[in-house]
Amino acid sequence: GTPQKYDPTFKGPIYDRGCTDIICCILLVIAIVGYVVVGVVAWTHGDPRKVIYPTDSRGQFCGQQGTPYEYVPVPALGTVPHRVPAEGAGALTCDAPVSSSPLQICVSKCPDRYLTYLSAYGSRTPGELEYYRHFCVPEFKNLQKAPVEVLKDKECPAMIIPSTPLARRCFPAIRAKKGVIMVGNETTYDDGHGRRRNVTELLEGAKKANVVLETRQLAMKIFEDYTVSWYWIIIGLVIAMVASFIFIVLLRFLAGIMVWVMIVMVILVLGYGIFHCYMEYAKLKGEAGSDISLKDLGFQTDLRVYLHLRQTWLAFMIILCIMEVVIILLLIFLRKRILIAIALIKEASRAVGHIMMSLLFPLCTFFLLCLCIAYWASTAVFLSTSNEAIYKVFNESACQFSGQTCKPETFNVSNVTKLCPDAQCLFAFYGGETAYHKYLIVLQFFNVFMFFWLANFVIALGQVTLAGAFASYYWAFKKPDDMPAFPLFSAFGRALRYHTGSLAFGSLILAIIQVIRVILEYLDHRLKAADNKFAKFLLSCLKCCFWCLEKFIKFLNRNAYIMIAVYGTNFCTSARNAFSLLMRNIIRVAVLDKVTDFLFFLGKLLIVGSVGILAFFFFTQRIKLVQDTAPPLNYYWVPILTVIVGSYLIAHGFFSVYGMCVDTLFLCFLEDLERNDGSAEKPYFMSPNLKKLLKKTNKGQPDA
Repeated sequence: GTPQKYDPTFKGPIYDRGCTDIICCILLVIAIVGYVVVGVVAWTHGDPRKVIYPTDSRGQFCGQQGTPYEYVPVPALGTVPHRVPAEGAGALTCDAPVSSSPLQICVSKCPDRYLTYLSAYGSRTPGELEYYRHFCVPEFKNLQKAPVEVLKDKECPAMIIPSTPLARRCFPAIRAKKGVIMVGNETTYDDGHGRRRNVTELLEGAKKANVVLETRQLAMKIFEDYTVSWYWIIIGLVIAMVASFIFIVLLRFLAGIMVWVMIVMVILVLGYGIFHCYMEYAKLKGEAGSDISLKDLGFQTDLRVYLHLRQTWLAFMIILCIMEVVIILLLIFLRKRILIAIALIKEASRAVGHIMMSLLFPLCTFFLLCLCIAYWASTAVFLSTSNEAIYKVFNESACQFSGQTCKPETFNVSNVTKLCPDAQCLFAFYGGETAYHKYLIVLQFFNVFMFFWLANFVIALGQVTLAGAFASYYWAFKKPDDMPAFPLFSAFGRALRYHTGSLAFGSLILAIIQVIRVILEYLDHRLKAADNKFAKFLLSCLKCCFWCLEKFIKFLNRNAYIMIAVYGTNFCTSARNAFSLLMRNIIRVAVLDKVTDFLFFLGKLLIVGSVGILAFFFFTQRIKLVQDTAPPLNYYWVPILTVIVGSYLIAHGFFSVYGMCVDTLFLCFLEDLERNDGSAEKPYFMSPNLKKLLKKTNKGQPDA
C-alpha cells in the first residue's frame, strides 16, 4: 500500500463522518427482529419442564402442580430406565409394529425389594399387594382384578426391583460385591412370567446410569465444597481484583519499574514452583504406591490421588522448567525491544490515566455478553422442548392401526378399540408433524448463528469505543488539553451512530467462520466411531485451517476497528488500510507489538500465580495462622481452580483495556511516523519520551 501523506487538517479521530456499511446495518436489524420472533415462538411452544421433570408412560409430568401426579415426584419403572423392550416388564411383546417401552409410572418413592405382581397378588403376607399398588397407575383401585387383565391393561408393572433415585428417576440399584454383579442382595430375579433372569441383563441398560450416578456424586461433593467455601472464593477474587487494580495504577506512575519487577517476580514464582515440585517429588521417594504411573492409575474422580504419585510432581516440574527456560530466553533475545515496549506501555498508562472510565467499560461489554448468552440459552431450551407429546397405538395382537398416531381423549370411542380390542393409546415420544416442528433444527441453527453474530458485535463495539477514546488521546497535540471532554462517551456515540453497519459486517464474517467450526466439530464427533481415515484426516485439516482463519480474522478485525474509530471509513477500506499499514511495518508488528502482549501476559501470569499460590496454601491448611479457618473440603482443588480461573478473567478484563490501548497507540504511532517527520512543519504527535527512545533505537536502523 501507499504510505500516508502529511495532512495539516488531520487532528485525530474525524468528527465529520457519515454512516458506513448501511446494508449490513439493515441486515443486522432484520436479523435481530427475526431472532426476537424466533424467541417469542419458542417461548410460546416450549416447555422447559420436559428437560427438568420426568413423565410417565402417558407423557404426564410427575410432581407438578395442576397435574394428576402432583404429589408423586418420582417415576418408577417396571424395569430398566432406558426404554429398552423387555419381556415381562409391563412392555409389549417384541412383535409389536412400534418399538415398545417398559411401563413408566409416577411414584412417591422407589421400590426397595424384588417383587412380581403375580407373587404379590397370591401372597399371604398382609400388605404386600397394598405395597405393590404404590407402583401402579393412580387409577388402579380394584385389588381383586385378575392379574392377567391388570398386566394387559398396563395398570401395574409385571415386576419391581430394588432401585435408587437419580435425577428424579428410579434406576436399578446395581452394585458389585467381590466381583459379583448384584441388584439389592440378589444375582437373579423373577421377570414376572415365572422365569428367573440374571441381573447382568439389567447391567447394560443401567450402565450409562452408573456413569451418571458417579458424575452426580462428584457434582454433589463439588456443590458441597462450594457451599462451605464460597465466601473464601469471593475473598480470593476480591484480592485478585484489588491486586489487578493496584498493578494497573502502579503502571500509570511506575511503568518501567513495574515491568521489570513483574518480569523478576514471574521468574521467581516459577522458580518457587519448580522448587516445591522437586521437594514433593523427593519426599514421596520410597513411599508405598508412589511409583505407580499415571497411565496405570487411570482417571480418578478424587484428584488428590494424583498428588501422591511421584510422576505427577515430575510432570509439573518439567512443565514449569520449560516455561522458565522459554521466558528467560525470550527476555535475553528481546531485551532491546522490551525498552521500546516499556515506553509504549508508559504511553498507554498516561492514556488510561486521562481516561480512567475506560477501566470500567469492560463491565458494560460483560453485561451485554451475559444478555446474549442468557437469550441464546433460554431460546435453545425452549426450542428443544417445543415438541408435543405424541401418542401411538400399541397392541399385542395383529392390528392394522398399530403404530398410528392417536388421541387419548377420543381413543376409547374410536373404531380402533372396536377392531382391535387389546389396542391402547400410549405416549410414544415428543415430536410433531407441523411445519414448525419440521424446521426446529433450522431454528436451532439460526439461534446459534445469531448468538455468535451478536456476541462478536458486542465485543466489536467495545473495541471500537476504546480505540476511539485512546486515539483521541494520541492525536491530541497538547495532552490532555486538546482532548474532548468525554472521549469514551464520544467514541461510543460515534460507533453506534455511524458504524453499526461496519461492526455488523466484521462480526458477521467472524460469526460465519465460528459456525463452520461448530459444524466441523459436530462432524468430527459423529465420525469418531468411523474407520474412514481419509475423512478424519480431511476433517482435521479443515479444523486447523478454520482455526487459523478465525485467529487471522480476529487480528484483522481488531485493527480495522481502530481505523474505523480514527477515520470513519467503512469496514473493507479500514481493514485494507490497517493491513497495508501493518505490512509496511511488519518488523515492528512482529516484534514490538508482540513484546507488549508478552509483557501483559506475564502480568496476568503474575497475578494469577500469586493468588493461586495463596489459595493453594490456604485451602490445603498450610498457613499456620489461619489453619483452623480453612473449611473442610472433599476436593480442595475445587475452590483453588475456581479462584485461579476467576482471577485470570478479572486480570484479563483489566489488561484487555491496556491491550486495546497499546494496539491503538501502536497503530497511531505507525501512522504518525508516515505522516510526519518531526520537523517544525510536520511535528510528531507522539510523546517526547517515546520520540527520544525511538531515535536512540532507530539509529542506523530506520526500519527496525
